Amino acid sequence: MDEQEKKTLWLPCPKCGTKTDIKLYEDTVLLNFPLCCPECGKETKLGVIKFKIVVTEE
Repeated sequence: MDEQEKKTLWLPCPKCGTKTDIKLYEDTVLLNFPLCCPECGKETKLGVIKFKIVVTEE
């Protein structure tokens, strides 16, 4: 699959919904990822597999 054809998604903040500066691809896997939102400043621990976002800690 060509790099141009891959689906992408900007990771939204689970707290405020703002788009963060983390870009996800179809094959991106994150486990226990500490996401710090640039808008609300809250830190959230989450996991991502195939665009499914799961908050592991509030």
